[in-house]
Amino acid sequence: MLNDELSQALNEQMNFEFFSSHVYLAMAAYCSGESLDGFANFFIVQAEEERFHAMKIYKFLNDRGRRATLDGMENPNNEYSSILQVFQHAYEHEQIVTKRIYHLSDMALNEREHATIHFLKWFIDEQVEEEAMFDSIIQKLKRIDKDSNAFYMLDAEFAQRVFTPPAN
Repeated sequence: MLNDELSQALNEQMNFEFFSSHVYLAMAAYCSGESLDGFANFFIVQAEEERFHAMKIYKFLNDRGRRATLDGMENPNNEYSSILQVFQHAYEHEQIVTKRIYHLSDMALNEREHATIHFLKWFIDEQVEEEAMFDSIIQKLKRIDKDSNAFYMLDAEFAQRVFTPPAN
């Protein structure tokens, strides 16, 4: 059974995942305001993915006989100077998420809470993908710089992005 400390930490992470969704919706709104609809779609999909992560923790807590508790959240950043800055901020945010997941994993290891250790492995793998994705996009944005054709192609590519929840 989850002890109170680990249960509380999982609840905090669940709330942080909901906050992450809020952060990405704010980024989508910025992109929409700049008429970058493909980039906006990218972040709307990212927000859906973060909500999925939060609900995954919600369900895990309930399955383990613990109650999920929701907290309020701070306001996300709504102002950026460029699309590159938006992606840099997103990458930094994902690095924070990774640290938080690692901390949860360390707690579960210390408690020898094997079900939680197994559960968190999915999130660890997910964070590797998230950080790699944002880093790759940042590198592309830096390479294309002022090439409007390449920028348009990236915007069009992101317009096609969809969220498909994992089967497992």
